[in-house]
Amino acid sequence: MSERGDLPLEDYDHLPVGSLNSRIRTLGSEDLTTLLEYERSHANRIQVVSAMQHRLAGLADGAQPSGGDPSAAAPEAAASPAGGSKASEATAGPPVNPPAHGDPSNPSQPK
Repeated sequence: MSERGDLPLEDYDHLPVGSLNSRIRTLGSEDLTTLLEYERSHANRIQVVSAMQHRLAGLADGAQPSGGDPSAAAPEAAASPAGGSKASEATAGPPVNPPAHGDPSNPSQPK
């Protein structure tokens, strides 16, 4: 069984599940098998195990690793704008206060 320091993806335990799919595409069968064994013996997350099994099947059918850098910054971190969100109270819509059910002043309620 592999230990945390022997894993092909640095800081694997702290990677978001969403970025694992793209990162495992950069790995070959041996490295992916190592990660799969580690995942099964630790967190055993169904979606992660399933994605790794699917990728291993693809590699067995002739798929090639994508050639990307598995230690590259996560896409989630790169996607956020430098200035932060442009949403503010000034750009928010009007408050919504729907009428209570059974309110006789509600025109859509039968009388």
